[in-house]
Amino acid sequence: MKLDRHHDEFGRPVLINAIAASLNLAAGLVIRLHLALHVALFAPQNGFRHFLKMQTADKPFRTIHTWNAFDATLLIPYFAVMIILAVYGVHRYTMVYLYYKHKKNYNPEPLSHFEELPRITVQLPIYNEQFVIDRLVEAICAMQYPTDKLEIQLLDDSTDETQQVAANIVARYAALGHPIVYIHRTNRHGFKAGALDAGLKVAKGDLIAIFDADFVPPTDWLMRVVHHFTDPAIGMVQTRWTHLNRNYSMLTQIEAILLDGHFVLEHGARARSGDFFNFNGTAGMWRREAISDAGGWQHDTLTEDTDLSYRSQLAGWKFKYLPDIECPAELPIEMTAFKTQQARWAKGLIQTSIKVLPLVFRSNVPRRIKIEAVYHLTANLSYPLMVVMTALLIPAMVVRFYQGWFQMLLIDFPLFTASSLSIAVFYVISQRELFPKTWLKTFLYLPFLMALGIGLTVTNTKAVMEALFGIKSAFARTPKYSVAKKGEKSKAGKYRKRLLLTPWVELLIGCYFALAIAYTFANSNFFTAPFLILFVIGYWYTGLMSLLQGRFERWRTGKSANTDESSPKPFPVGV
Repeated sequence: MKLDRHHDEFGRPVLINAIAASLNLAAGLVIRLHLALHVALFAPQNGFRHFLKMQTADKPFRTIHTWNAFDATLLIPYFAVMIILAVYGVHRYTMVYLYYKHKKNYNPEPLSHFEELPRITVQLPIYNEQFVIDRLVEAICAMQYPTDKLEIQLLDDSTDETQQVAANIVARYAALGHPIVYIHRTNRHGFKAGALDAGLKVAKGDLIAIFDADFVPPTDWLMRVVHHFTDPAIGMVQTRWTHLNRNYSMLTQIEAILLDGHFVLEHGARARSGDFFNFNGTAGMWRREAISDAGGWQHDTLTEDTDLSYRSQLAGWKFKYLPDIECPAELPIEMTAFKTQQARWAKGLIQTSIKVLPLVFRSNVPRRIKIEAVYHLTANLSYPLMVVMTALLIPAMVVRFYQGWFQMLLIDFPLFTASSLSIAVFYVISQRELFPKTWLKTFLYLPFLMALGIGLTVTNTKAVMEALFGIKSAFARTPKYSVAKKGEKSKAGKYRKRLLLTPWVELLIGCYFALAIAYTFANSNFFTAPFLILFVIGYWYTGLMSLLQGRFERWRTGKSANTDESSPKPFPVGV
């Protein structure tokens, strides 16, 4: 008989053999699941003492479980993902170490002071943000700086009634003698980067300060920052974000802690140790020459600020971070707005890593800077890795159940310490640095902070995969509602997004993990349940908040929505 590559030596089709082998492996797993359920449901139970005895002394599954190809197929990628996540977790510990190691390197004082102040252009890029423009322009016009040395550009790309609102506000302040001009583009080419570039072409300033629409800089901000540019090597100065509405809700409290971790430990560690760090798109000041030397604003990524930052530092410019100078801003008050913001940052950083890391690798900067750049720009790859871990977690848990709890703990505890526990350490320390008298209350928010990070997995994974596959999307601005105090009515309905599939997917995944918790209790695997509860809370919280956020306003006020301020799109809403 003549053999070919489609048949084995007995003439049987290879494809059929492969299918049969897969079915045998699947049947083996079903049999083991059946045995586990049988023991859990029908064996006599004596609580936790029986559980410990079963795991340590009786070893009822020692003769049942044998490793096979199916187990390896599950566990090898599971542990590979866990190890990669642990590596990123260890990096958080590294950030804490570098922060304290180089803490004395920070000098809040400028090299000297200008005898004659340089001309500054303040750029205010906006897009459909009518509710915060008056507050923004009022704060900018109140800043202390000689009028003849100051220029304010309101860069408006709006497509709704924001145009008229902004133009009227600018005209009112210009009539009062403030050096402010209104610049409106008829298209959004390049989005925010395009608007900044268009404004830069007609700007008169040697230094460029940038503020997003939701920021309210203090009156002395310009005077405190400008003198740091007496050092001719400084190309950009970034100040620390603070939060106007930190106490508005549980969500804004968690958002504030997340941002504090970035601005205290990440920026602090990178800036003081000499690594590259990034301009955050707002609340910073650039030397015009540092922008042009880097090739100017470019709009091929959604994080044009980080892209320009790396190119400018590769061109030789030094950046300075001033955590003592605070710039308050508004946090997103709705889950949909928060997800929009996080997805844009996740996608943009991966796009920037694809664009910039080859330049970093080819440069002559020290190896430690190159390594830190990889960690910084690729950190959001953890989201698709979390999806893989989510898919493998329950099957891997079933397979590993037969190894005994001690063996599971021996492997899982170091990985958990490196990956998950590092999150807690990172954010607790950042709060301790900022609030030495009240930082202990951070522990109350930690479970919800970790759960929220898990709940963002679906949205951010989609964003990261779009970046990896080169799928372009518009620059989605985070909606701003001019809400600062708890109980204030928002105008969120105006820019609320329609519901898509994502919240439903999050709820289904949460149900999947709820069933997994039931399974762990049925098998007395109590050690795994707390970890799985975080997954349930995270996915249900983000899913339900996305679906129901728009209804909260009516429940809180007891009033129907204002048709002038509300979107005509129906509830429920989401990302």
